[in-house]
Amino acid sequence: MTEPSTSSKAAARSTSPQVAVRGEARLEVDPETARIGITVGARGSDRRAALNDLTRRNNAALELLKSYGEAVEKIETGAFAITPELRSGRTERVRAYYGKVHLQAVVADFTALGELTTRLADLELTSVSGPWWGLRPDSPVHRRTRQQAVRQAVERAREYAEALGAELVGLIDLADPGAEALPEMAPASFGGTRGAAAPGAASGQPPALDLEPRRQTVYARVNARFTITAPIL
Repeated sequence: MTEPSTSSKAAARSTSPQVAVRGEARLEVDPETARIGITVGARGSDRRAALNDLTRRNNAALELLKSYGEAVEKIETGAFAITPELRSGRTERVRAYYGKVHLQAVVADFTALGELTTRLADLELTSVSGPWWGLRPDSPVHRRTRQQAVRQAVERAREYAEALGAELVGLIDLADPGAEALPEMAPASFGGTRGAAAPGAASGQPPALDLEPRRQTVYARVNARFTITAPIL
């Protein structure tokens, strides 16, 4: 007996009844990381003095971050700027120099997060923003969400087929429009702008903030088409 050709199989499939469905999944899970932003500043009438202060304060922030070891998963330096402020008038006389360095840190140990943020905010001319809670790109949560969306598509297609007195026969195609974690609003910044020790600093470290991790919503969607047996109408 001769096997049906590929073209004849495609023709038979195109004439078979089909059902198109969408599968969706939404999971709420605990975050895996917290990202914080640190901005270190300096101001002085002399460029070199402003740079020296900026370097010293930047090193102090980096040393504090590194002192937490594996609790801080990543440290990155972003933008750096040193800007002269001119006096008003016809001559180009510099009134002061402003310097800034932006840092980002990814914290994996949330038990250290509250203490770390307040200690950073207690540094000279240092502000802190965040935290931004998130999941790692390779988190197994993304895989679970996509698989759940596929299973829902199969279940939904089977329900439609059963409503027609038919059964699922095969999969025609499966498309993934994308899976993503829903974005969260950016929190406000907090920090210190002091030039000397803050009140109470002599008595020890500032009290740690009580930061509650914000649960993350991961969403996935797939579009699928299936062939079914002849409906019984």
